[in-house]
Formats: sequence, C-alpha cells, structure tokens
Amino acid sequence: MDGSRYRDRIGQLVEPGERVLAYAKADTAKGAPPPLPLDAAKPEAPVGRLSIGAALLNLISPLISWGWGDRLVDRILWGIAGRGDPGAAASRLHHALDPPRPELAVRDILIVATDRRLLVCVSGPMKLLSSREDDERSVDETGIAWSASRAEVASARVGWHRLNPKRLRIDFTDGSWLSFTVPIAESGGPLRAVAAALPD
Repeated sequence: MDGSRYRDRIGQLVEPGERVLAYAKADTAKGAPPPLPLDAAKPEAPVGRLSIGAALLNLISPLISWGWGDRLVDRILWGIAGRGDPGAAASRLHHALDPPRPELAVRDILIVATDRRLLVCVSGPMKLLSSREDDERSVDETGIAWSASRAEVASARVGWHRLNPKRLRIDFTDGSWLSFTVPIAESGGPLRAVAAALPD
C-alpha cells in the first residue's frame, strides 16, 4: 500500500496545532534488536549444548526456533539493528512494534516527524488479497504505537548498511538507537525526508 494513503489519517492523529514535517512507511531493520524493557516478559534462554543446537536448528529450519537462536542468527546474517539499555527509548520503541507474542496480521509502520514529536504509527491489520474497503479500514485503524518529544531525538540519518543503501538510523539522547528500512525496490526519499526533519 502506498504510504501517501496515510496522509489524512496522520493529520487526524496529531495534536491541535502540531505540524507534520515528514513521514515514511518503513519496517524495523532486520538484525539484533535492543534488549526488552525491564518490565517486559523475557523469553527463557537455553544453556550449554542446547544453545549451540538452537542456533544451528534456526539456521537449518525457520520453523524450529528458540529466542536465543533467533538473536544469534540475526546478529550473524543482518548485524545490529539497534542498541541501548533495557528500558531506553530504542528498547521501548522496538518492544512497542514487536511485542513478545505478536499477532500474525501484517501491519504497516509509519515514521512521522512533526514540529513537536517523533511518532511511530501502526496501521490496522491488512489482508493479502484485500479490497478497497479493506485497505480503507486498515488506514482508518492506524494509531500511534509510540512517541517521543523532539528533545529525546539526538539525530537521524539514512545510509548504507551491508547491501541496503536506505537504512534510517534514529539516535536518541539516552544513547540508544534503532534502525528502519524500506525494500530495495522502493524509494528512500521519504526516509531521507524524515531524517532531514529530525534534529542533527
């Protein structure tokens, strides 16, 4: 779904007088994420030989998975997608977009820079073979999943990461950071506009 379809809905989500500077449809970058917040449910980590076996099984078959193995495979294949202490801005943002027990529905993620805040919005669930009404319902159900004041954002930039030249990295003033990407075939212009609209 084209990100421009969300323009009116984003305008409804901001506060009165708040001005939208830029927005982009993106996905959280693949790779090792920041740790979960302290109050989040943590998956149990296997120990000893089971740990090595879990990592190998994750590489061999995506249907067999352990949280620890997933994190190791992500680190090897994709690198680091975010850093920060548990409960830091990047930790809370990633947890808001990727809860421990995610639903199977596909949703769009929108990064929105306003003159007051950084907003991360999530669309309503989408269907693989959707009608126009389904698409409109998904847009209408879009809501704010996480927000931070502009003062909490230290910088934002778009650059290369491995084979992807369009990776948006948002650094927060608490020292944490999180990355977002778009598919190679899509334009990186909206991500660059968001980066330009956030503090340097």
